[in-house]
Amino acid sequence: MSDGSALPWAVVRQDDNGNRYRVGRYATKAEAERIAARFESGGHKQLYLVERVPDGSGG
Repeated sequence: MSDGSALPWAVVRQDDNGNRYRVGRYATKAEAERIAARFESGGHKQLYLVERVPDGSGG
């Protein structure tokens, strides 16, 4: 098992210019959503998204 399969959910920050940065990986979607909500509540203008990380080496 690779680290990617153990942490299949990512929180991604998108700024006003559309630049995207992965800020963390999590074991469950619910955990990732909690983290994204916490970041968004901080008053910053960035958008935080929860995305599933693809399995395997493709992509």
